Amino acid sequence: MATLYVSPHPDDFRSLLALLAAEFSPTSRPRTITEDPPASLNARSRPTLVLGAGKGDSVLSGASAVAWYLASQGKRAGGDTKEQSLVWQWLSFADNELTPVSCAVVFPLMGVIAVDKKLQHSSRAELLRVLKVLNQALEPRTFLVGENVTLADMAVATAVLLPFKYALEPSDRKVLSNVTRWFTTCINQPQFLKVLGKITLCEKMVPVTLKTNAATEAKTANASPAADSADATANGPPKTEAQLKKDAKKKEKLEKFQQKKDMEAKKKTLPPTEKKAKPEKKELGVITYSVPTPPGEKKDVVSPLPDAYSPQYVEAAWYSWWEKQGFFKPEYGRKSISEPNPRGVFMMCIPPPNVTGSLHLGHALTNAIQDSLTRWHRMRGETTLWNPGCDHAGIATQVVVEKKLMRERGLSRHDLGRENFIEEIWKWKNEKGDRIYHQLKKLGSTLDWDRACFTMDTKLSYAVQEAFIRLHEDGVIYRSKRLVNWSCSLNSAISDIEVDKKELTGRTLLPVPGYKEKVEFGVLVSFAYKVDGSDEEVIVATTRIETMLGDTAVAVHPTDPRYQHLKGKMVLHPFCDRKMPIVFDDFVDISFGTGAVKITPAHDHNDYEVGERHNLAFINILDENGLLINVPPPFLGMKRFEARKSVLQALKDRGQFKEIKDNPMVVPVCSRSKDIVEPLLKPQWYVNCREMGKEAADSVREGRLKIIPDHHLKTWFNWLDNIRDWCISRQLWWGHRIPAYFVTVNDPSVKPGEDMDGHYWVSGRSEEEARNVAAKRFNVSADKIALRQDEDVLDTWFSSGIFPFSIFGWPNENQDLNVFYPGTLLETGHDILFFWVARMVMMGLKLTGKLPFKEVYLHAVVRDAHGRKMSKSLGNVIDPLDVITGISLEGLHAQLTDSNLDPVEVEKAKQGQKSDYPNGIPECGTDALRFALCAYTSQGRDINMDVNRILGYRHFCNKLWNAVKFAMKSLGDNFVPSEKAQLCGEESVSDRWILSRLSAAVGLCDAGFKSYDFPGITTAIYNFWLYELCDVYLESLKPVFSKAEEDEASQRRALVSRQSLYTCLEVGLRLLAPVMPFVTEELYQRLPRRRPQTDPPSISVTSYPDNEEFCWQSDEVDRDMEFVMTVIKTIRSLRSDYNLNKTRADCYLECTDSATASLVQQYCLQIQTLSHSQAIIPLTTNQPVPEGCAVAIASDRCTVNLMLKGLIDLEKEVAKLMTKKGDLEKQMEKLREKIAKSDYKEKVPTKVQEQDAEKLRQSQTELEKVTEAVDNFRKMMQPSP
Repeated sequence: MATLYVSPHPDDFRSLLALLAAEFSPTSRPRTITEDPPASLNARSRPTLVLGAGKGDSVLSGASAVAWYLASQGKRAGGDTKEQSLVWQWLSFADNELTPVSCAVVFPLMGVIAVDKKLQHSSRAELLRVLKVLNQALEPRTFLVGENVTLADMAVATAVLLPFKYALEPSDRKVLSNVTRWFTTCINQPQFLKVLGKITLCEKMVPVTLKTNAATEAKTANASPAADSADATANGPPKTEAQLKKDAKKKEKLEKFQQKKDMEAKKKTLPPTEKKAKPEKKELGVITYSVPTPPGEKKDVVSPLPDAYSPQYVEAAWYSWWEKQGFFKPEYGRKSISEPNPRGVFMMCIPPPNVTGSLHLGHALTNAIQDSLTRWHRMRGETTLWNPGCDHAGIATQVVVEKKLMRERGLSRHDLGRENFIEEIWKWKNEKGDRIYHQLKKLGSTLDWDRACFTMDTKLSYAVQEAFIRLHEDGVIYRSKRLVNWSCSLNSAISDIEVDKKELTGRTLLPVPGYKEKVEFGVLVSFAYKVDGSDEEVIVATTRIETMLGDTAVAVHPTDPRYQHLKGKMVLHPFCDRKMPIVFDDFVDISFGTGAVKITPAHDHNDYEVGERHNLAFINILDENGLLINVPPPFLGMKRFEARKSVLQALKDRGQFKEIKDNPMVVPVCSRSKDIVEPLLKPQWYVNCREMGKEAADSVREGRLKIIPDHHLKTWFNWLDNIRDWCISRQLWWGHRIPAYFVTVNDPSVKPGEDMDGHYWVSGRSEEEARNVAAKRFNVSADKIALRQDEDVLDTWFSSGIFPFSIFGWPNENQDLNVFYPGTLLETGHDILFFWVARMVMMGLKLTGKLPFKEVYLHAVVRDAHGRKMSKSLGNVIDPLDVITGISLEGLHAQLTDSNLDPVEVEKAKQGQKSDYPNGIPECGTDALRFALCAYTSQGRDINMDVNRILGYRHFCNKLWNAVKFAMKSLGDNFVPSEKAQLCGEESVSDRWILSRLSAAVGLCDAGFKSYDFPGITTAIYNFWLYELCDVYLESLKPVFSKAEEDEASQRRALVSRQSLYTCLEVGLRLLAPVMPFVTEELYQRLPRRRPQTDPPSISVTSYPDNEEFCWQSDEVDRDMEFVMTVIKTIRSLRSDYNLNKTRADCYLECTDSATASLVQQYCLQIQTLSHSQAIIPLTTNQPVPEGCAVAIASDRCTVNLMLKGLIDLEKEVAKLMTKKGDLEKQMEKLREKIAKSDYKEKVPTKVQEQDAEKLRQSQTELEKVTEAVDNFRKMMQPSP
């Protein structure tokens, strides 16, 4: 076992890093010792990791080496080469950038080094600079590398640990919001909490007195976080004279520090002097909409807009008005839906959520995408229908109502009887069943609620009945006895989607409904069968020892030489007189175990097929409740898992037990009841899917049906080409009762039938119709027919499979069916590609002869920020409404307390919530949530949802809000937009550029919607509003509007710019409307109309911008502005270098040719405004640059010269730069020494060598810039001749 030597000092961040890496490596966690490593190891610095015997290369010293080794063991050093390189990069950043400056700031506070206020001040500024780099890197990320904690996070977090504890005040943390959010997330991870404990963040930067106990005080007196390698233990060698002098100095400093602390304590006892109170910074509270507006009436848009964006204000009242106005209906704006529309028809049905369900982020993603698409098609002028519906969710609903009955009235469904129980379910459905509809409305979903369907409605139930009868009559549905997934708790077969695969690594005790004690799984039991007529035995193994009571054979591989002599032999069952054949079958793996396998055909899917091939007996040993049947005493009537123990003991008693060992395995668990699923032989109804599956696959192969993205095609073909028949029977009461009847003929000429004989089953729309069918089949009169309807109901997926046409009244012809079937698009998650999508395609083709839709767009599955599946037991399920309205951590905890989780799971889930949402979830609003979900869809199969990134889009809404408010103020009350958006020919260069960028955004959005590229859409809109309109165009307009009244030309210029600005606002809002419907409606309603009498009443029914109308993109204008922005950024960079934050300086732009000088002259006002310059003076090559300028190259065509003379203290600037120059030279010297070492290339990883070379190159460049600046300043300081 490895040994880790660490410092006991509570703030030794290097040791803490090693401890964290060890904590994240549970399988190889070393023994930890808080003392120096033995002198014999030649490794006196801590942390030190001793591997094995601790000799030679088995000793690792230093935090980076130790942490890298341990993190690699725990797979926390990067998943692939790219990630490992990034981890190395952050490790280097922590060591070289963060640690030195963190220590320089914190050590004086801790009394480790002397206090030098000037140095501490400059170090603090440098720390904030470095942290701002980190803050920017973390803006789009939850963790530094990948989606989970890696060594990168551990190293950087420990490097900033001391500043967060002792130096970074609340105001600093507010500026470093991303770093603070990331750091808080890290330290609340269970592993961090175990090593660091609860961290209290700094409130005020003051000297620190560290608490130590008597036992460790002497030991840690010399153990500073930085100088742990120098501490001496009692067993160490005697100190040298130099060390003693050093200790004496340190002691003297500590005494001075203590005196200072005593003085501060004394001051606190004196009466306080009155200080002038600072005005408190007013926090913006939640703004609500308070104007009385009856539901369905239009919201007040005359009152002034609030100062800041608030989701609660913006989202109030709009939805009910949209709904009442009929905007969501395909009939809106046309006489009849049958009326031909040259723009086309768009129809999509919602994936019907379960009636028991409540909204989760998966629904929110589905609805954000679907509603954005629906709104876009509607704005394009198409006849648009998004049809809502709800699924009756057979098992889920029955379980919910059964629990409610037992909880409230102490009754089971059997106490009530079938009819009364179904009545109870309808009562529950009518009370609670439309809850999810209200949640969908909260998301802004523009569904046509008048067409809402429920799968148990009369219309849909009739379609389900019709589908079954037609498929039964065609022979596609048939009766068979096969193995099904059986839930003993539910007393029903369940579908594959309702079976969770629980992976076990070895022996595990699991709770099972109906058992007081947990049951053992994850073990392999070996036992022997005796060979009949000999002393030989055959050893077999099983994970379900109780099933050996149903064994009917032992199988071996045909080529296995060990068993060739046993051909034709039998083995004896130890508990009954059953003789079982030894069969030879290719399915046996020779290399696994003994190469012999027990065969239980009635209780295992593989064994079932072996039993079929070898005509074995199928002995069912379990009844529907999981009790043993068809077995000898004492096992008869036992519960299945109690029999597990008894069978094992009986085998031991007979001497036939061999061994038991851990065995990694997958246990099938019922997602509804949490029961262990049993394969059970039951007579059921099946759908023959072979022909239908081929047709569905061919429709994609031939291009009639398109699946997007196409990486799902392989899975689609693989499933359909190898499709199995579909079991559609469910032993429930809630659902569509199977319209099939077993026939008994009261006529001696007709022999009695068996349940498994399909000839004795008929289907009918009524009992009378079924009786007539039976009479005709058996050639007897109807009065001789007795019928028994099947008690079972149909699988819920059966009714979902015909949903696209049952919602329109199929099989009856009507207007809706003719217009809206087939639909246009099916949009859903890829996880139900087979359970629903494939079955809709198969049943649509079979029953209507048409594909139910032309395209299938499959979005990703939502996971949490760490890539984990959303699960109640993990506490990571996010209710979208909590993201919209915000919720405290206590509120999240309360939701867990109210759930059905057991107390242990609740506590585990609470820890998960505390780690992910230490401050709860902030209010983000519907628009920000929708925008984030659409922006996330580029991640392929999974979406790792980070709430902090959603909050970032709420800030975008605020930016949008402020931009429109500022723009409307600039337009003025009397502004009248032109009737059509068009160029007048007088636009300024800024106007032409922003209209070019607007046209580009229009093109990108149009292309994005057509190709389902939602990140492309959100990026185009975000960039246009934020980086082009707000950051550049609005800023460049300020001088235009401020000088508007100077003369007639200025007035005209301002008027033209106002028209361009209005076009940008109006079109920009329309581009964004499908994704952010509430904020765009609120702002759009405040804009003046181009044609007030005829323009649509809502942004949701205006036309979506396209490039036919907005065709002003100009590559030349874009290129020119790109050059101008490079010049502006260069000037800004120079101003920043010389700290000209408020001072405006003259700027001379040295151009290489007259064309560039002309271009600069043309954009002079824009450059001056956006670079905060005093004046912009273009110069050609033959014009001299005045002395006293700082120089920077903007491009090969333009050099920036910024006049500094007279604006800054030259001597002070030179002194600062000389200090920086000295620091750089020291850094470079140190780096060169490192690289020059003889073993550098052999011992240092290639990636680190590359980083060192890059760092040296960067330092050289920076040194050259500093030297140039110093020379420049010194020239300025020289007196003019």
